[in-house]
Amino acid sequence: MTEPVIVVAAGAVVLREEGEVLLVHRPKYDDWSFPKGKLDPGEEVRTAAVREVLEETGVEIRLGPPLTDQGYAVLNGVKVVHYWVGSARFDEDVTSYSPNDEIDEVRWVEVERAHEMLNYARDRQTLEEATQLGPRTEPLVVLRHADARSRKQWQGDDRERTLTPGGEHQAALLSSTLASYGIERLVSSSSRRCWTTLAPYGVLIDEDIEVTDALSEEDATPGKVADEVEELLEAGEPVVVCSHRKVLPMVFEALGVDPPPLDKGAMLVLHHRRGLIAALERIPAPPAG
Repeated sequence: MTEPVIVVAAGAVVLREEGEVLLVHRPKYDDWSFPKGKLDPGEEVRTAAVREVLEETGVEIRLGPPLTDQGYAVLNGVKVVHYWVGSARFDEDVTSYSPNDEIDEVRWVEVERAHEMLNYARDRQTLEEATQLGPRTEPLVVLRHADARSRKQWQGDDRERTLTPGGEHQAALLSSTLASYGIERLVSSSSRRCWTTLAPYGVLIDEDIEVTDALSEEDATPGKVADEVEELLEAGEPVVVCSHRKVLPMVFEALGVDPPPLDKGAMLVLHHRRGLIAALERIPAPPAG
């Protein structure tokens, strides 16, 4: 018996403060749905969600909390769609959208009206889940540095210990994931293996990395870490914090969450409103080569 083909796709329920959601009309199916699409070969799922929304609507978004996956039968297989809440980063105007064979209309629709327009019960359930999460959140990403050279084999100051070639590869791959959340501020331990993990993304968005001894293995204390975390939460902006295995439990304690173990290059995304956590999202490390 032939195994069913699993088609993986990603998209977003894009909401704005006016109480509206972004819908697209597909002439092939004559239906209204959320912007979504299949992953390109090797593409990270969050990157795909942001790309598909941009391609189908012209709206550049950043991701918020994750939503329950959809799974349903398609010809010769099963389609699994990963969804997130999304919010527009810049221009929300869709009046200049040019229709095409795939999407012939893009429209901001009041949420109540959208429940009537959406053709599938699964989409109406996803919209309900998205709206129940409440107002817009901000992402705080806690990242463990990428794969580094062995401590035992390193000669000299441990703060200067470098990433392995595999770790450098991980750091490059992390950029697209951080970009999908619209991260604008980069904070790191002063150790080289941490700030070099963030360096590719810093180059990508042309932002400096804020380095601090308070997040380093040598100098971190619960009080110093708590002060750093409090400032970041109060700032209420999309931020990534890169530190070490031994320091991360202090970070999680300051955030009031159970400390999950993170492999090198893995991250935990906290979607919050000035410190009130709406959702947690754990993202595994990208491959090291």
